[in-house]
Amino acid sequence: MTEVSRPIKWPLALRRYVALSLVLHLVWEVAQLPLFTIASQPWPQQAFAVLHCTLGDGMIAGLSLLVALAFLASSRWPEVGLRRTWLLTVALAVAYTIFSEWLNVSVRGSWSYGPLMPTLPGLQTGLSPLLQWVIVPTLALRFATKRLPWLQDKPRMTQ
Repeated sequence: MTEVSRPIKWPLALRRYVALSLVLHLVWEVAQLPLFTIASQPWPQQAFAVLHCTLGDGMIAGLSLLVALAFLASSRWPEVGLRRTWLLTVALAVAYTIFSEWLNVSVRGSWSYGPLMPTLPGLQTGLSPLLQWVIVPTLALRFATKRLPWLQDKPRMTQ
C-alpha cells in the first residue's frame, strides 16, 4: 500500500509560488541581460536594473496569480482548479508583458533591446520576456503545489 500525501493548502502554495517566482525571475533577469542595451553599461547600473526588474516581476507574478485565484479558485485550490488558474495566470502575465514592453520600449524608451534580442513580428516584443512569463510561472506553480499545472484535476475517490 502506498502512502497518499495530503494536498498542499493554498496559503502555503501561495507563499511558495511568490518565493520561487522571485528566485526564478532573478535568474532569468540575469540570464537575459545581454539581450538588452543596458548590458553595455557599468555593473552598478546593471545590478540596479536586475534588482528593479526582479521586484517588478515579483509583483506581476503575485498579482497575476491573485487575480486568477479571485476569479477561478475554489476553497480546495490548488488541489482543484490548478490548470485553469495556471492558464489564466500565464495569460494575464503575458498580456501585461506585451503591453509593458511596448510601452517601455516603443513609447517611453525606458529600455531598449540589444541586437541579440529576437522579437515577434508585428508586436516587436522581445521573445525572452514573453518566454519568461510562460516558463517561470509554470515552474513556480509546479514546485509550489508539487503538481504539474497543465494536468486536468482528477476527482478524489471517497470511501
